[in-house]
Amino acid sequence: MALYAIFCFTPPPYICSHYLTSHSLTSHSLTLSLSHSLTLSLLTMRAHVYQTFRNARIIPLFYHPDPETAWQVAAACYRGGAQVLEFTHRGAFAHEVFAELKKRANRDLPGLLIGAGSIQDAGTASLYINMGADFIITPLLREDVILTCNRRKVAVLPGVSTSSEIGRAEELGAEIVKIAPGEVLGPAFLKAHLGPCPWTETMISGGVSPDAENLKAWFDAGATCVGMGSKLISKEILERKDWVGLENAVMRVMSDE
Repeated sequence: MALYAIFCFTPPPYICSHYLTSHSLTSHSLTLSLSHSLTLSLLTMRAHVYQTFRNARIIPLFYHPDPETAWQVAAACYRGGAQVLEFTHRGAFAHEVFAELKKRANRDLPGLLIGAGSIQDAGTASLYINMGADFIITPLLREDVILTCNRRKVAVLPGVSTSSEIGRAEELGAEIVKIAPGEVLGPAFLKAHLGPCPWTETMISGGVSPDAENLKAWFDAGATCVGMGSKLISKEILERKDWVGLENAVMRVMSDE
């Protein structure tokens, strides 16, 4: 089945003269056939990813160099109710750990979205996209990364820390932006920005903790979702390999939200 889109435009004179003598052209319209199965599925997936961020509200994030540990973290978060997981690109061969994790999760953790965070250039974004990343998150506003993700129809959450950066990210097509560092900017910044710009959707990163008061402050200020790293997936949990404890911690924070 093909999807047809009509693009109306005014061609240059040399194109007009050729087509008007050899073709029947009505209102300078060109009918372009697109691949329905590929293009539409990618766009649908991108929309699904953004909607899942909105629904999930809590986004666990972590990095670990050991593939088995990374798998146990993902599985525990999944059992605890996480719908989205951010794996941060913060170590040598991190992409290899991600690739192994993503393939295993696709098989054994149905429905879990896993993307790559701390991505700072287009090349690294492309690498993770080719390894199946469901989304890309940057620590700062990188236009090259946004454009790469747009070209590949992959969801992207660019990092921003000012209203001007938020506006520029939205001009480039970002539906949700990452506000960071959250512990420095605080809920007051978010609330002040949303006053004149209520359409902005945000993921808060940095300074978010599992306690109900902290979460309430961010959501009351208007956050769409929050990312939670070491205050949820703590060093102690990783050292003890306490996967049941991590599962319960995720379950608690999901219920508190």
